[in-house]
Amino acid sequence: MCATCGCGADGAVITVAGHQHNHDHDHHDGGHTHPHTNTETITLEQKVLEKNDLLAEQNRRWLAERGVLALNVTSSPGAGKTTLLERTIRELAVDRPVTVIEGDQETLLDAERIRAAGARAVQVNTGAGCHLDADMVHRALHALEPESGSVLFIENVGNLVCPALFDLGERSKVVVISVTEGADKPLKYPHMFAAAGLVIINKIDLLPYVDFDLEKCAGYARSVNPAVNILSLSATTGEGVQAWYEWIGSQGRATANICMSPDSVDKTNPPE
Repeated sequence: MCATCGCGADGAVITVAGHQHNHDHDHHDGGHTHPHTNTETITLEQKVLEKNDLLAEQNRRWLAERGVLALNVTSSPGAGKTTLLERTIRELAVDRPVTVIEGDQETLLDAERIRAAGARAVQVNTGAGCHLDADMVHRALHALEPESGSVLFIENVGNLVCPALFDLGERSKVVVISVTEGADKPLKYPHMFAAAGLVIINKIDLLPYVDFDLEKCAGYARSVNPAVNILSLSATTGEGVQAWYEWIGSQGRATANICMSPDSVDKTNPPE
């Protein structure tokens, strides 16, 4: 059980091309500890996050050594993450390999959609868990083996709370919200928006039919994260997606520059 949110993340299942592999998931030292005081809860939470951060740095080095741009894509359920990734794969993979780590509590449906769009994918089913963590991504990376110089999308479990706390080793977090949600979402989930490098406001083709203020939503996002990039687009119609591809390109160039620096990558302790 995860100490930070109480979700059960033991027994995460990673599936590659239809084959299931059950993995023991040592989520924290000491097995299923159930603290009963605030002090114990805080201490255990710190240990969980510290262990996760160490694994995330290993993932980051592993990705950097291969020049892989990893983006952690988060949202509430139904905001359109998978639809956006399907279009991105079809239109971006012409120039650069794309792979995907799919996070869901159950089913292989999204991974199947991703493979149908033309990308290799690994499905991570978290069971009762409400987020991916660095260890799940570590194991998924070795199952997927993304190509050098490729783009790796990590589609997190639909949730705007716990994914904000867990570094996966990504270059940047991308938060997707839709105009069918409230414009005040950044204020309700400030930790997620504060951690984001990019906020995508999706489904703008529905603006004539919903009560959603783009400027107000962007203002709320910048109130918790003044430096955040914000894009409005429709993954369904394609309106605005070119700006998304240009942003990915800018992140890819930054990753390449980091990889070219001889002091940027520590190869002494890569993931096993």
